[in-house]
Amino acid sequence: MELRDYRPEDAGPTLAVFRRAVRTTAARDYTPEQVAAWAPDDLDPVAWAERRARARTRVAVLADVLDGAVAGFTDVDAAGYVDMLFVDPAAARRGVATALLAWAEATARADGATELRTHASVTARPFFAAHGFVVEAEQHPVRRGVTLTNYRMRRPL
Repeated sequence: MELRDYRPEDAGPTLAVFRRAVRTTAARDYTPEQVAAWAPDDLDPVAWAERRARARTRVAVLADVLDGAVAGFTDVDAAGYVDMLFVDPAAARRGVATALLAWAEATARADGATELRTHASVTARPFFAAHGFVVEAEQHPVRRGVTLTNYRMRRPL
């Protein structure tokens, strides 16, 4: 597995990973209406690319999966907030999310953060819990008029 910094040419592949992860992996925990609101067809690819470039994004590539394309990605800010951590379903259970989270932790520590925080989906909650995160609150964000459920979670560093 290779972890590397996000590059402009990763915009399309990371958007595709996000959509596949939500539409396939998270679909077992969310209704079709919720999935469509969370990962719609009409997401602006330019805005996506700009957001990924502004965030400190790291991508994972597996040479033997997806023909060496992006298998997952994450980001972390200087305060330790992990906004996105998504893995392509074709690369599931291969340590991609764990490696990306380890990078986020090391990066946050280097920045002087004292904790990692995230808003974990129903699907991602067990992963984060297995890595020492605790739920602080259940939340109900609204996307495109549709209410979702996620969990505000944190882990001290």
